[in-house]
Amino acid sequence: MITALAGGVGAARFLTGLVRLVPEEELAVIVNTGDNITLHGLYISPDTDIITYTLAEIVGEKKGWGIRGDTFSCLDALKKLGEETWFKLGDKDIATHLYRTALLREGIKLSEVTKRIASAFGLKLAVLPMTDNVFETRIKTVEGDFHFEEYLVRRRARDEVLGVNLFGAEKAKPAPGVLDAIANSELIVICPSNPIVSIGTILEIKGIREGLLKTQARKVAISPIVGGSPIKGPADKLLRGLGHEVSAFGVAELYRDFLDTFVIDTVDSKERARIEELGVRVKVTNTIMGDLEAKVSLARTVLEK
Repeated sequence: MITALAGGVGAARFLTGLVRLVPEEELAVIVNTGDNITLHGLYISPDTDIITYTLAEIVGEKKGWGIRGDTFSCLDALKKLGEETWFKLGDKDIATHLYRTALLREGIKLSEVTKRIASAFGLKLAVLPMTDNVFETRIKTVEGDFHFEEYLVRRRARDEVLGVNLFGAEKAKPAPGVLDAIANSELIVICPSNPIVSIGTILEIKGIREGLLKTQARKVAISPIVGGSPIKGPADKLLRGLGHEVSAFGVAELYRDFLDTFVIDTVDSKERARIEELGVRVKVTNTIMGDLEAKVSLARTVLEK
């Protein structure tokens, strides 16, 4: 069994390659829920939906999110009614959120709802939200504190980051299946996702980091930082804002206590010696997943012992 810790777009791209090499039934994906947000009365799980839509092969490839060819009639109507529509929800996408919200209001846990949605989209792997409990990532800036999605989408991540607040982290427990997946896997993959607000949030859930330290699984991470910059998203601002080096080395430091192997891009080969001084084995390869072939190649590198 293989378990992956995942955020959104970067993780989804990697998993697209991984499922070409490993049967879905042998995969579990623990997904960040710190980005989850309620808008227009709907409970939205951005990272979970990106993973689901991508592996169901219906994602909007150019954007990396949403459903391919979706329309925005509902959002246009909401805008005419005076609603803020900075978070783009397509009409088919809204159906997912309506379904999720209705089940949650019936008292069904997020993990069970997520399982039903994944099954409805034809997925055979286990998609596991990191927690069923309330957990919200907020970004502290000079302009105030913002929910991560508001910081990222509405404010386009333009503000300098002064800190990150993880509301609910103290009480949040791993969702059913999360710790079992970690304990029973032969390989744990830390996807190339934001180390602060995607992977970092997962690691904040009680028992998960401890589980990674105890498991006999081989633990491999892929750097989301290439040549000193993130491939996508504001990882650089978040790392810098929290006092971390914006580099492959800086990410490796965050995972050093449990990590066995770190995969870095060829442009960062000069970082190899520094990272290995942390006690982490390094693999150097192309990590830019520009097409399916590159995604599969990266996944193959991760699978190789």
